[in-house]
Parts: sequence; C-alpha cells; structure tokens
Amino acid sequence: MTAVKRACPWAAALAIAFSVVAVVVGQLEPDPHLNPLNVTVSEYAVADRGGVTEWGMAILGLGSFALVAGLRMARAPIAGIPEKLLMVWSAALVVAAVVPTTPVGMDMTLTALIHRFVSVAAFVSLPVAAALLVPRFRADERWRPVARTVEWLALAGGLGIAAITYVALPGDRVLIGLVERILLGAEVALLTVLAGWLVRLTWNKSVQVLTYHKFLTN
Repeated sequence: MTAVKRACPWAAALAIAFSVVAVVVGQLEPDPHLNPLNVTVSEYAVADRGGVTEWGMAILGLGSFALVAGLRMARAPIAGIPEKLLMVWSAALVVAAVVPTTPVGMDMTLTALIHRFVSVAAFVSLPVAAALLVPRFRADERWRPVARTVEWLALAGGLGIAAITYVALPGDRVLIGLVERILLGAEVALLTVLAGWLVRLTWNKSVQVLTYHKFLTN
C-alpha cells in the first residue's frame, strides 16, 4: 500500500503533463480548415480520430482517477460530494475520449449527444468540487497553503462555465474554441496544483520516514 500511495501522486502529475503536451500537439492543424478560435478541442479530436488529442483526454481522465486515489490515501479532506465530483470529472473525460462528437458541419448523432453531456458534466464538476474544497483546505494545516490558489482557480472555472454557456447558446458559438481552451486551462491548472502539492506532501512524508528509520538503525 505504501508503494501505491507514493506512486499515485506521481502518476497523476505525469498524466497531466502528458495530456497537456498531447492536446497541444493535437491542435497543430489536423485539418487546415479548422480555426482553433471557433472549433472546440473535441471537434479537433474527431478530425484526427484516434490521434493524440483523444489519447490526451483519456490519459488525463485516468490520471485524475490516480489523483483522487492519492488524495484519499493521503487523507486529504475530499470525502463526500467533492470526491464524487472529482470522480465524475475523471470518468467523463475517459468517456468523452472514447465516444466522439460529430465533425464540424455534420448533424448531431447519439454518440455526439453522449459526448456533449459528459463534456458538460466534466466542465461543471471540477470547478464545483474545487469551490467545495476551499473551506476544507483552509481548515486543514497540510492543505492551507494552496487554499487561496484553489479558490482563484475555482472562480476562474466558474467564470469560464458562464462564458462558454453564453457563447454556446445565445452567442452562436462565437470564439467558442478560445473560451473552451481558457476554461480547460483553468481546470488543468487546478489539477496541477492538487497533484503538485500532493507530490510534495508525499515526498516530505517519505523523507521523514526514511530519516526516522536511519535514526533508529544508527
């Protein structure tokens, strides 16, 4: 269990790093007719079906599962609704990677509807989870140093949800690609803060245990 406890934070951090690189690479014009300002990441992904963008989404989802497991084993204050929302985010990303949307200009299909619903679930669940975690982090000595950062990122995510809702409905998709990427950036930044701090806590704990063990054996 100790090895798994140490591995989960690193697995989450590496998955986040890989997914960022993969999605950036996937934006390098899979179709020259796609404009990243007006086309969502999912629409880019379906233009390059099976490409690095979908792999990035899937790996981010799996890495988020590892993050939740690591937080739980580290006894971070996530129990209850925040943990469930983090699980929704993780599962929704994996489903969105496996179930594609339709290419730009084509009629909506059942798989595209499923993709849209799980994408909305992912976008909403993470900022809400972060907002619920803020007071818990403030009350926990180990997590208090990142509480303010998590609060700002939760706010950024909430504003991003409001913006993408507007551009997707009355805004007639104007700059929806840009708005979505800003929202995703805030959400990935939130995951990075959680994973990075978890790695630090786990590393410090491991060093303390190793130091104590050396002290006993000397």
